[in-house]
Amino acid sequence: MPFFHSAAVPWPTSVDVSLFRAINQGLSNPFFDWLMPIFAWNAFFVPLLLLGGVALVWKGGPRGRVFVLLLALIIAMGDGLVINTIKHAFERPRPHEVIADANLLVGRGSSASMPSSHTATWFAGMLIAFLFYRRTIWFMLPLAITMAFSRVYVGAHFPSDVVVGTLLGLGYAAAGLVLAQWLWSLAGPRLAPEWFRQTPVIVQASRVPAPVDSATRLDEQGYLRLGYVIIGAIFVARLLYLGSDTIQLSEDEAYQWLWSKHLALSYYSKPPMIAYAQWLGTSLWGDTEFGVRFLSPVIAAILALILLRFFARQGNSRAGFWLVLILNCTPLLAVGSTLLTVDPLLVLFWTMALVTGWKAVQPDGTTRDWAWTGLWMGLGFLSKYTAAFQVACFAIYFLLQREARVHLRRPGPYLALAIVALCTVPVIVWNAQHSWVTVGHVASNATRNVGWKPFKFFGEFLGTEFGLLNPIFFAGAMWAMFAFWRQRTALSTYLFCMGAPVFLGYAMFSFYKRVFPNWIAPSVVPLFCLMVIYWQARGAAGWKLPKQGLAVGLGLGAFAVVLLHDTDLTRKVISRTVPATIDPLRRVRNWSETARVIGAQRTKLAVEGKPVFIIADHYGMAAQLSFYFPEAKAAVQKGETFVYAKTQMQPRNQFYFWPGYRERRRGQNAIFVDELPAPKLAPGWWRNWLRGKGPIYSDAALPKPAIPAIVRKEFESVTDLGVREIKYRGRVFRRVQLYACRNLR
Repeated sequence: MPFFHSAAVPWPTSVDVSLFRAINQGLSNPFFDWLMPIFAWNAFFVPLLLLGGVALVWKGGPRGRVFVLLLALIIAMGDGLVINTIKHAFERPRPHEVIADANLLVGRGSSASMPSSHTATWFAGMLIAFLFYRRTIWFMLPLAITMAFSRVYVGAHFPSDVVVGTLLGLGYAAAGLVLAQWLWSLAGPRLAPEWFRQTPVIVQASRVPAPVDSATRLDEQGYLRLGYVIIGAIFVARLLYLGSDTIQLSEDEAYQWLWSKHLALSYYSKPPMIAYAQWLGTSLWGDTEFGVRFLSPVIAAILALILLRFFARQGNSRAGFWLVLILNCTPLLAVGSTLLTVDPLLVLFWTMALVTGWKAVQPDGTTRDWAWTGLWMGLGFLSKYTAAFQVACFAIYFLLQREARVHLRRPGPYLALAIVALCTVPVIVWNAQHSWVTVGHVASNATRNVGWKPFKFFGEFLGTEFGLLNPIFFAGAMWAMFAFWRQRTALSTYLFCMGAPVFLGYAMFSFYKRVFPNWIAPSVVPLFCLMVIYWQARGAAGWKLPKQGLAVGLGLGAFAVVLLHDTDLTRKVISRTVPATIDPLRRVRNWSETARVIGAQRTKLAVEGKPVFIIADHYGMAAQLSFYFPEAKAAVQKGETFVYAKTQMQPRNQFYFWPGYRERRRGQNAIFVDELPAPKLAPGWWRNWLRGKGPIYSDAALPKPAIPAIVRKEFESVTDLGVREIKYRGRVFRRVQLYACRNLR
């Protein structure tokens, strides 16, 4: 190609191209054509990596655990900060983009070519493994060199990309180990003096470290201090993640951001707390994604601190420390620590009521303890109506624990109920002013609106919770929930009562109707507390299963949580991207691009000379466009409206209670937006996905919805503008049907 004409190309580029051609084409042969793509990706790599990590955590002792931790942290930080930064700085095209006859044996990478992240990762891993386990050099170095060679052979990188990747991988691995040693030298003597005395140097020359006996284990204060460090580190990491623009707002977050611009005593479907929480966050940080979500990692950190201190007061900081790690390796709770919806608020106040309630039900519990418990339950109710179940949880505890019933003859529990009742007043007043619309909405959620499929819904419920609560921790919590009765204590009974009724209640409800996975959220913390206490006692009795299960659960959970925060990592790990239909981040990506595409159609219609506003078929789309369309956001900030939900004859969302376009936009034009359903995956799609060949979606035509009759009647004319595909890195994440609506009657 002309770009690479030898007379016009500087020496490094011409050498790069010559070497690339020599390797990619000159060495081409059928055996290498089969072998080299395996190094880019194969179906066994990730399972073997996970098994190796779990084995080292489980059987490798302190040395193996430190190795796995440092390997994961250094490679993640090196790839995320060093490699990605340089890729964006150079933006060098891939070989197949500029060499027409390049022999490309793998998928087309969406990132820049310089440097090779695969090569950097392997050489970084090789160096770290060598410094911990000397003999690994005999197989890690050949593998790293083969990986570097394969990146050129398969056509994914130029030779210079590989050289730079090698140097960077070795460099950031060495720098990471030096930094880790420096931090350990500073913090180790204070955080874990027993561990530091045994291992003052992280990377030792000896192959086998000295065994850890009971005298050198962390004491209770050591676990408490280490817990503080973990909570602080995760809090900072979450703030950095929120500021990285990796994801955008979910529909509920954008919808409730609109609520925060219309503060009220309550709202159509939810109590008012979420609106005030978002108002606080955006008042501090502005109307940004970071501002909307700022309180979510704050809530997660407070929740972890409360639980750590709760166990410390029971003389069991070790259990509190492991509980903090477990909570952060549970996908459902990790999502709630990033997105700010009603559930994080509910879980926080439910847990605060649990902690103060435990103090209140003790023989020396005071009326003040009950007052605090009532306040937290009341604030929980103002966050989500599910908090009302906690009153029933306390009633069940009094029923099961005879010693606690003495409080029923004291004013404490009744004061708590009075405070809860007082907190319901804003919701009651708002509903009285709006025809008790929330009562009808909540009642409709309890009405079966699909066919009778009891075992299907129950199976979905168990399967979903099995995955979202981490399979290991789900199984451990379920076992503990039923097995603890043999040797139950007042605390284990209390924790059971604070969680099991909610979980089991929704499990039974799933025989009647489909249950959403987040509905059981307030039950997770108490059930996990019960799980930690139960299995810690089994471990003390000599069982090996608790230690093994904890290692596997933390490893599996950490992997799942990292993947949930950035599903693009699958492309780096297995050279495959998650199909858009099942990508868990589909709902929090590309909304700004959606607004841009719709804005372009609005600009075309505005040429006709009339003002053009936007109507959405769904409240979620209306909220997202209100946030991501610049003119719409500016209007919201001024107390005005630019994006509307379609006209409703009956209240179906909060837009019903705000001024609509009929009152304010007579004679104007509009763009009507309707998001189409995602295409369905074809049977056996995963085989084609793994091979990287063949279709993964069904070829059945997607139905094209017609514009709602009420919108068609509201305008003099409606023109079909067709379907627009919103793509993210080559994948269709969203399909929107657009209509041009002229002259609102």
